[in-house]
Amino acid sequence: MPQPITTVWPGSPAPRGAAWDGEGVNFSLFSEHAEAVDLCLFDPAGRQEVQRIRMPERTDQIWHCYLPEARPGLLYGYRVHGPYDPARGHRFNPNKLLIEPYAKDIIGRTAWHDSHFGYRVGHRHADLSFDRRDNAALMPKCRVIDPAFTWGDDRSPKIPWADMVVYELHVRGFTKNHPNVPPALRGTYAGLATAPVIEHLRSLGVTSVELMPVHSFVDDRHLVERGLRNYWGYNSIGFFAPDQRYSASGVVSEFKTMVKTLHSAGIEVILDVVYNHTAEGNHLGPTLSFRGIDNASYYRLVADDPRYYMDFTGCGNTLNLQQPRVLQLIMDSLRYWVLEMHVDGFRFDLASALARELHAVDRLGSFFDILMQDPVLSQVKLIAEPWDLGEGGYQVGNFPVGWAEWNDRYRDTMRAYWKGDGGLIGDFARRLTGSSDLYEHSGRKPYASVNFITAHDGFTLHDLVSYNGKHNEANGEENRDGTDNNNAWNCGEEGPTQKASINTLRARQKRNMIATLLFSQGVPMLLAGDELGRTQRGNNNAYCQDNELSWLNWELSAEDRQFLAFVRRAIALRKAHPVFRRRSFFQGRSIRGTGVKDLFWVTPEGTEMTDEEWTQHFARCLGVLLSGQEINERGPRGEIIRDDNCLLLINAHHEAIPFRLPETTPGTIWHTELDTHHKGGLQSNGKFNGGDSYRLAGRTLALLIQRGKA
Repeated sequence: MPQPITTVWPGSPAPRGAAWDGEGVNFSLFSEHAEAVDLCLFDPAGRQEVQRIRMPERTDQIWHCYLPEARPGLLYGYRVHGPYDPARGHRFNPNKLLIEPYAKDIIGRTAWHDSHFGYRVGHRHADLSFDRRDNAALMPKCRVIDPAFTWGDDRSPKIPWADMVVYELHVRGFTKNHPNVPPALRGTYAGLATAPVIEHLRSLGVTSVELMPVHSFVDDRHLVERGLRNYWGYNSIGFFAPDQRYSASGVVSEFKTMVKTLHSAGIEVILDVVYNHTAEGNHLGPTLSFRGIDNASYYRLVADDPRYYMDFTGCGNTLNLQQPRVLQLIMDSLRYWVLEMHVDGFRFDLASALARELHAVDRLGSFFDILMQDPVLSQVKLIAEPWDLGEGGYQVGNFPVGWAEWNDRYRDTMRAYWKGDGGLIGDFARRLTGSSDLYEHSGRKPYASVNFITAHDGFTLHDLVSYNGKHNEANGEENRDGTDNNNAWNCGEEGPTQKASINTLRARQKRNMIATLLFSQGVPMLLAGDELGRTQRGNNNAYCQDNELSWLNWELSAEDRQFLAFVRRAIALRKAHPVFRRRSFFQGRSIRGTGVKDLFWVTPEGTEMTDEEWTQHFARCLGVLLSGQEINERGPRGEIIRDDNCLLLINAHHEAIPFRLPETTPGTIWHTELDTHHKGGLQSNGKFNGGDSYRLAGRTLALLIQRGKA
């Protein structure tokens, strides 16, 4: 049993949280409406509260003290005293141990019990009652850390936006079944830093990994009681602490080692962060942290009935970024992950919720103003999921300069086009060329569009071509959860089949969508495992499936290996040709008076598309000539960027279409670099003259290149 702390000094309101300075630990906690705050210290196992210290000082609504005898490794939590008056928005209950919002390390998991709730569960007046049971033994504990780490010469790879290939992955699921990762490291930060994993990412051509939430989070009670978990992790409770369930060593430095190793391989680390809500849910949720520290400050409450929460997220609550200290919490968290953990950027879950000043989304809100003026955060990658579930929350194309966005209009159009829907070639062309209709008006560039066809939320690529509808029965919600708007096509039979013709078509459809993604302007994002043929057996909402359904399967069939090689080739072609990675939008005209357009839309007859042809509902085939001579951009040293002329031929119709190849110069020769009709993407006779007829098979994409940079 540790010796009790005998000396308590006033300490300082800054820095917030528990800060080890080499001599002792300063503790600091914001609560505007609290009447008293107790710092609770625990034994090394976290089972027994050994001491309770009343915080002696309060400065500008921040409670603080300094313990000169405290050391890293100390376990602690808080109890906060104040009114329990839900009708006025106050839910203080000192019987509940609370996680500190600035905790850098959180150990243990919430063991669900009715004592975690501030009210008496089952009482006829629900949350208006008061529960006096102590929940400390069942709560995670905060742990003081020593932040020292040897970073050496580590630095961000700083991949230019236009050159990025983003790879969305789940830390646990990515390596949980990897046969070449040591068993003790599978599913962990350390596992992600092993040589076999790094080799896979590098050989694939990935520049940036986007990690699904790693902030400390909570498994929902209703899931745990059904034998499930909140696998995805969009249920944060600690915005500074990397979740321990992904740690092999149990120490924070493991995450830093992972980042440093990925940086050494030239790979950026982007975090998917959830600042729009917390794991405490609605007015009937548990009291784990913010609710018990100062409910009226941390959450957005209904103005005329503060017993209830504003819910723009569908998760029960919304953090109150109108409160300066709460806004500071988010900004401090972001800076911590950049400065202390060396991450390279963030993808913001339901980012529209962060922009709501009152009720409407304000794209010039204080959150964006402060973030873009911050000397640290304004220099990292910022990606929005540009919607929430509230009125007016869909804001694709409306985020400020400096932000990129997940472009779900790209996803929906490309899925529908390759499914064979008509009347889409105009929208298909806009998405293929960077969605200028969404981003150019505000002065943003093509790379403002993060293009994706699949992501964690929805079907995998393999399932997208294997199922017409969702099959989420394993989630225990009678298949009611998950979207019904999938734009999926099973190619003739639902689920796995032995029919060779269907499997051949499915493989080709996968090649079509991957090639389209990688040859589009903007930033391509791949879902981890799609290149391996990963399936979730038709589940399009596997958020609660911490099992083989979600984990990657690294035992590849011959077909899987062939598709992996195709994806690698498509990425390599994107990287080899700047014409696919433009930093400015196409203009559809000659830039330097050469008479050669930077972009030329081609009909199967080899003529330029007319306005009438763009509106033909039956049209499912088009070509586009991308001029390597007319990129009109310069490299980092001022050199003129030039490329080969590239011709994309695209046919979503089920029948073959002959395509007359354009003649850009006398003696034009086109070389087939990729044709998705063929398993490996190549064909034996790949050389054609301008004016020749190219047989473009049904449901096929072909890339032809006129070699020789101008």
